[in-house]
Amino acid sequence: MSDVTEAEVRAKLAQVRTPDGVPLSASPALSGVVVTSGKVYLSINVDAAQARAWESVRIAAEDAVKTLPGVASAMVALTAERKMGASAPAGPGHGHGAPGGAPARAIEVPGVGAIIAVASGKGGVGKSTVAINLALGLRDLGLKVGLLDADIYGPSVPRLSGVHGKPELVDGRTMLPLENFGLQLMSIGFMVEEDTPMIWRGPMVMSALSQMLREVKWGPIDVLVVDMPPGTGDAQLTMAQQVNLAGAVIVSTPQDLALIDARRGIAMFNRVNVPILGVVENMSYFLCPHCGERSDIFGHGGARDEAKKMNVPFLGAIPLHMRIREMSDAGLPILVSDPQSPQAETYREIARNVRASMDRTSAGARKAPKIVIE
Repeated sequence: MSDVTEAEVRAKLAQVRTPDGVPLSASPALSGVVVTSGKVYLSINVDAAQARAWESVRIAAEDAVKTLPGVASAMVALTAERKMGASAPAGPGHGHGAPGGAPARAIEVPGVGAIIAVASGKGGVGKSTVAINLALGLRDLGLKVGLLDADIYGPSVPRLSGVHGKPELVDGRTMLPLENFGLQLMSIGFMVEEDTPMIWRGPMVMSALSQMLREVKWGPIDVLVVDMPPGTGDAQLTMAQQVNLAGAVIVSTPQDLALIDARRGIAMFNRVNVPILGVVENMSYFLCPHCGERSDIFGHGGARDEAKKMNVPFLGAIPLHMRIREMSDAGLPILVSDPQSPQAETYREIARNVRASMDRTSAGARKAPKIVIE
């Protein structure tokens, strides 16, 4: 069976009609078609006011493409962008206001009690390793926890969790999260091969994130930990605007360059009214496994000092330790492979601090002025 081509996909999409009655292949709403090893990804980009009318088009397009010989899977992303100055429709929940625009309606995620983002201003600081061990630390506190890999371009959760299956579908559309170590897991990496490049435009990434939130049968879980992509771009802004985040955990190394980017991340979440649960200093120091001598390879204490300057909690310092790296690469996080180790206890302490920050944030949000009638 030969692989399908983009031309064949577009020809099939000509059979799908838009709400205006024109073929989808001829509509300007079709903003991208990517075909990789029999897997088809395409994006439909419409105004938010038209999203409901276009949902049936998205479903029809996905079903049509799946009938093509050579198609192993198909994902159609529907991205609804609100025009500047347009008012958001009323609805349950509350969104975070975007700078210069109207507040966006928050995506409801059934079965999830709270959502926290693990973010970093730059890549290479060990954010994903912190995210999975934080999830495991929260599990050890007696919580039911899920982990969503929101890094579409560089998904790490399949490797870190040792899980490489594909999600099952219920009712033909809703995905069941995979499970390991007592965690519910979801990642785009479960649906594509590890070495497949995700050549997606921004709208396709945004819609894929939304679908992994609302079209996954999460829960019931107490906390969903979201491993964010590095930086302060569209993905971070979309999550902050469309999801009622309970807070964000910022991961940084002690070196000045990483701290500059961490500062940007804190500022971004503050700008969109997402509470900062705290800062983690990863790769804080190195202990030689042979002589026990400590070396501050990237400096030391910078993240703690930065947290103090910005008046946010400091959650803890994680050493640069060979065992953490080895077990992460093997798909056995340190809290699973060596739960009694000092390194595992460090992650558990960070999890306790995160939970305490969530409790304080939640208590502050519940405070309201009292109206007294005399």
